[in-house]
Amino acid sequence: MKAKFLFALIFICSLAQAQPYPSKPITIIIGSTPGSTSDGLARAIGAEITKETGQAVIVDSKAGAFGGIAAQYVANAKPDGYTLFVTTNTTQAANPHLIKKLPYDPIKDFSPITKLVQGYMLLVTNPSLKANSVNELIALAKKEPGKLTFGAGSSSARVAVELFEKMSGTEMVYVPYKSNPLAVMDLVGGQVDLMIVDLTTSLPQVKNDKLKALGVSSLTKSPLVPKLPTIASAGVPGYEFSHWNALYGPAGMDIGTIKRINELFTSAMKKPSVKKFVEDNGMEVSVSTPDGLSVFQNAELKRWGQIIKDAGIQPE
Repeated sequence: MKAKFLFALIFICSLAQAQPYPSKPITIIIGSTPGSTSDGLARAIGAEITKETGQAVIVDSKAGAFGGIAAQYVANAKPDGYTLFVTTNTTQAANPHLIKKLPYDPIKDFSPITKLVQGYMLLVTNPSLKANSVNELIALAKKEPGKLTFGAGSSSARVAVELFEKMSGTEMVYVPYKSNPLAVMDLVGGQVDLMIVDLTTSLPQVKNDKLKALGVSSLTKSPLVPKLPTIASAGVPGYEFSHWNALYGPAGMDIGTIKRINELFTSAMKKPSVKKFVEDNGMEVSVSTPDGLSVFQNAELKRWGQIIKDAGIQPE
């Protein structure tokens, strides 16, 4: 009798293990607030995965600490593939050089799955600021050093302006925010003077004349704002700054599960609805293998470390 019970138990466990992924809802954790690039991207991808698998995809925002709260949550999650992390260079490449006591390890605590997108940013100001070009902004900043303020709710947004200051010989005051959408709201309201931030959160405000755009951070013009010059051509030669999003899970995930998730997400990135979101927000699809993301992230850790060092930013 006991032997039959054990056999039945093993059989049930084998069936449970053999269930195809996903067999229940997937939760995607993001480190920013609703309305951010990560949020919109995760929702667009999630909708396609639900169509493909019939399983719900929940997007859960855990904003704060430059994505550190979300990163720590995922690092401590069960590595079964049902808690995933759509994140950015902020948590995986910049934070280690900006935060002295990081509560997670960006390499050891995660399973890389696939890169998702790469994109550029806009230099935007409050419409009342008396500067209508990059050169006029530089002149204004040099006239009264330390008077102009810039908001940032991510490491990308902060370092983009710090690099701008370094390369243009200006000095401005950094105002930290929990997320970029919150910083943009205050920029619209006049609480801060400027930002360099992703197109997802800034372009709608520019189109509604609530923000003034002075330049794009790429070396070539953006098709979304074709009349807007690059920051490099408009006053800061050589300036270029980009951001990226990628997908991770907790460390220790099964290789087969990682492969399946990679297939689901890379397939979703090719769907028209996702490609439209990506293109409408000034980004480009950039998927990879898990090993490819690992190699890319290691290179980015070094690159961001050098940018932060060159900008003279001290870890806090």
